[in-house]
Amino acid sequence: MIYVGIDIAKLNHFASVLSSDGKVLVEPFKFTNDNDGFCMLLSVLDSFDKDGLIIGLESTAHYGNNLVEFLVSRHFHVSVLNPIQTSSMRKNRIRKTKTDKVDTAIIAQTLMSQPYRLFTQYDIDLLHLKNLGRFRQKLMKQRTRNKIMLTSYLDQAFPELQYFFNGIHHKSVYAVLKEAPSPEMITSMHMTHLAHLLESASHGRFRKDKAQELRVLAQKSVGSSDSSISIQITQTVEQIELLDSQIIDVESKMQNILLAMDSVILTIPGISYLEAGMILGEVGDVHRFASPHKLLAFAGLDPTIHQSGNFNASHTRMSKRGSRYLRFALVYAAHNAVKNNSVFKQLYDQKRNNGLNHYGALGHCAGKLVRIVYKMLTDNVAFNL
Repeated sequence: MIYVGIDIAKLNHFASVLSSDGKVLVEPFKFTNDNDGFCMLLSVLDSFDKDGLIIGLESTAHYGNNLVEFLVSRHFHVSVLNPIQTSSMRKNRIRKTKTDKVDTAIIAQTLMSQPYRLFTQYDIDLLHLKNLGRFRQKLMKQRTRNKIMLTSYLDQAFPELQYFFNGIHHKSVYAVLKEAPSPEMITSMHMTHLAHLLESASHGRFRKDKAQELRVLAQKSVGSSDSSISIQITQTVEQIELLDSQIIDVESKMQNILLAMDSVILTIPGISYLEAGMILGEVGDVHRFASPHKLLAFAGLDPTIHQSGNFNASHTRMSKRGSRYLRFALVYAAHNAVKNNSVFKQLYDQKRNNGLNHYGALGHCAGKLVRIVYKMLTDNVAFNL
């Protein structure tokens, strides 16, 4: 076998080629992180049999993702190594030297001496799901912040509005606020246009009588007519609507990837493409977890330990030290499983009867879900509970 070690950086990568007996076949060379650089790497590797090549690189944030996809799409054998593996190999060297050129040889030697797993298109799909799931959570946080800001602006401009509509975060309210962000502007709006706005945005729920009541409310409002608040209201509504559409696009993309993967995790009752995508993306290769308990710890759903002397606490909180994205997806999926599966519902009711609150009981259901998901993914079997 021929081993290729690649040291990843932001702008330039280094690579070297070693034989199975450790002989350097190609001295370390630099290539850029762009198409020209990738093609230069291919030209060096063309002199070797592709089936006899193993290419290794460290998992270094996102900087190596493009290169991995580039090589896998061209059917090279690629392995993404845990930096802990190469770190232990580096410590075995007598001279404590760390350079990009030296690291290429260490990565190649790690491939020779330690077990590795080849990266596949399935792993790339999981990586895409992970990125999309995390991006969606960021969009959700931005939307929440904008909704809080909009509420504070309306507390000044039109404080009576949220009670009139039983909340302000509705399409009909947004439709009005984009055109009339203050009580004065609502009062001056033509009644026919105001009624049409409400009726079309609410799909017929609010009609002309609701528009008339809104105009009377606006006339009596004690809200401020400050134009600086009005522009903040208008633009915040537009930002919320933009985020809404972006979230829908991301979820649609996740669904398309999952449909192509046809994962067994979709057979769990009540689980949606969103939770399934986030769980698969965060878990990645399930075989990197030796047991369901390790996966549980990775999600931060494992209980903390509180012991001192002869005292050993029987009820402790979950550690929450793992992936918060995976923890969110599992708890959300457990909530849906409780509503759609009698076994999960029975476990939830039992924990509630034992004195746990809603989220505590859901945590136990999420723990059970982890064990089920682990078995499903490792054995590739459908849900049968």
